[in-house]
Amino acid sequence: MTLYYRPIAQIDAARPGHAAPLAGTWAWFTHVEELSRDAPPRIIPADAVPGPALARLTAPRPAIAGLSLEAPRIMGILNLTPDSFSDGGEFSDLEKALDQAQRMLDEGADMLDLGGESTRPGAVEVPVEVEIARTAPVIAALRAKGVTAPISIDTRKSAVARAALEAGANLINDVSAFHFDPNMAATAARAGAPVALMHAKGLPDAMQDNPDYGDVLLDVYDSLETQLRTAEAAGIARRNILVDPGIGFGKTDTHNMALINRISLFHGLGCGILLGVSRKAGIGRIGAIPDPHDRGPASAAIGLYALGQGVQMLRVHDTEVHRQMIALWRAAQRGAP
Repeated sequence: MTLYYRPIAQIDAARPGHAAPLAGTWAWFTHVEELSRDAPPRIIPADAVPGPALARLTAPRPAIAGLSLEAPRIMGILNLTPDSFSDGGEFSDLEKALDQAQRMLDEGADMLDLGGESTRPGAVEVPVEVEIARTAPVIAALRAKGVTAPISIDTRKSAVARAALEAGANLINDVSAFHFDPNMAATAARAGAPVALMHAKGLPDAMQDNPDYGDVLLDVYDSLETQLRTAEAAGIARRNILVDPGIGFGKTDTHNMALINRISLFHGLGCGILLGVSRKAGIGRIGAIPDPHDRGPASAAIGLYALGQGVQMLRVHDTEVHRQMIALWRAAQRGAP
């Protein structure tokens, strides 16, 4: 019977001396929820977790693309597409894209995530040359303007990733977790580039057609563990990987909330956690917010819950809203400005 250990994260100022640190973050835990496919969950003390599993839960995560994960991080989304679900076409012009990138950095983004292909539900594949033309010139222009912040390329395709890295990108954010392009793992390994691996069930054009899981939490965990091993076999160390449960990618609202509710389980993979919920349709449905542009505060509410679970990085559109949320959350947590 395979067992899974979900740390029951806490951030209270009154921290017991025997509490275990959660992945080197601001959170800690004294107990875990032991999960399996064959038995009901049970709560056990942290010191009852087997040594290797406990080490994965407690070990500090190394910096990614030069960013320490000891504090919450904001990844600012810059969609360079005409058809993204919330801001399609708004930043297709080079100058508008550069202005938006600078605005997000000024508002507190720690990293920029540039994408040239929409992967919203129902989206169709974009040719490689089009995706490169949308992204590489913007990355090069940002570097030419003196932007030194880490830049992520949001792509499923190794050729697009190579062009972006050559233009000055630092990290590959693959929403297919290496499933779409068999050359992506080797491309990242050769470049020595860190990666973000996201779980998705199916391709964007049909991924929301009645997605089904045996146990969504454990199924997504196992899928990411398999892809982490693929990455390691290609020469990418876990210390250079972020994992993302893929909210909204082949999942119903019920699936999404189940993943968010117990997202601390993914610390057991031994990687930093990236969460992207910003402006997504499920937030609109649950919060009764029809216009994606109005979903920033609701997105930040989910982000706040995730930070309480030790999630290290939030992928967002509304950088100022999230900067404010993190600043006040951390001041309240510390009990001081």
